[in-house]
Amino acid sequence: MRIALVGTENSHADHIVRALNVDQISDARVVALVGDDEKTRKLAALGGIADVVPTSGELIGSVDALIVTNRDGAVHRELAVPFLEAGTPVWVDKPLAASTADARAILDAARLGGALVTSYSAVRWVADADVLAEAQVGEVQTVTVTGPADPDSEYSGIFFYGIHIADLAQRLAPGEPGPVSVEHVGSTVVARYLCNGVLVTLQFVKPTDDGRVPFHATVVGRTGLVSQAVELDAEYVVPGLKVFLKMLETGERPLDDATLLAPITVLSQL
Repeated sequence: MRIALVGTENSHADHIVRALNVDQISDARVVALVGDDEKTRKLAALGGIADVVPTSGELIGSVDALIVTNRDGAVHRELAVPFLEAGTPVWVDKPLAASTADARAILDAARLGGALVTSYSAVRWVADADVLAEAQVGEVQTVTVTGPADPDSEYSGIFFYGIHIADLAQRLAPGEPGPVSVEHVGSTVVARYLCNGVLVTLQFVKPTDDGRVPFHATVVGRTGLVSQAVELDAEYVVPGLKVFLKMLETGERPLDDATLLAPITVLSQL
């Protein structure tokens, strides 16, 4: 499986190239990078990648799949759509897009080209997220997810890190989110909405120069609750990478359109 990667400024690109080309966790390899800077060249050297091009369009038809890891979700549509329309599978690393219009355009392109597409936060698949999702608490009543996010980020504001919070909440309280109410409490944006009768609260805490709040989630059910930090270790991107590789192997998407759109819909209302 020959994979191209665009968005080498993101640390996730380092994780993916190391996992596939150095640790060789599967038979898939990153064979092409898009970029023209020192970071891209270093990543190419790390992964033994000879094909480095300035624009992703040059790779359409020459690779089996594309991974989009650019930090700014506002550029994901223009990068993903041409490949999807050409029938090439794409993993759009978080977020899918920085607007619902762009997100829908990406999904429409996948249908038009008959191509596989997926997108998610790496936090959705880490071990602590599994513990929270699988906890036996009875009928779920409320879900609260807390984490760092900067509304003033240069990478489309709250979308950049806020997607981790919104996507984890979507896993813990799946379904179509209702209207979102928003409050500002100090340096925190608090969003609330109902999803299939579950009250979901998202707390986006703006980081400081000295640090940031860890990811944390609480699920309250009729008969129990689970509350814990969601830890990200040095390999936290790998579980999500394996989900993408399984999609390529089986031809089955891990998440449907509604699930991909849900966190983008929530963040767009903020």
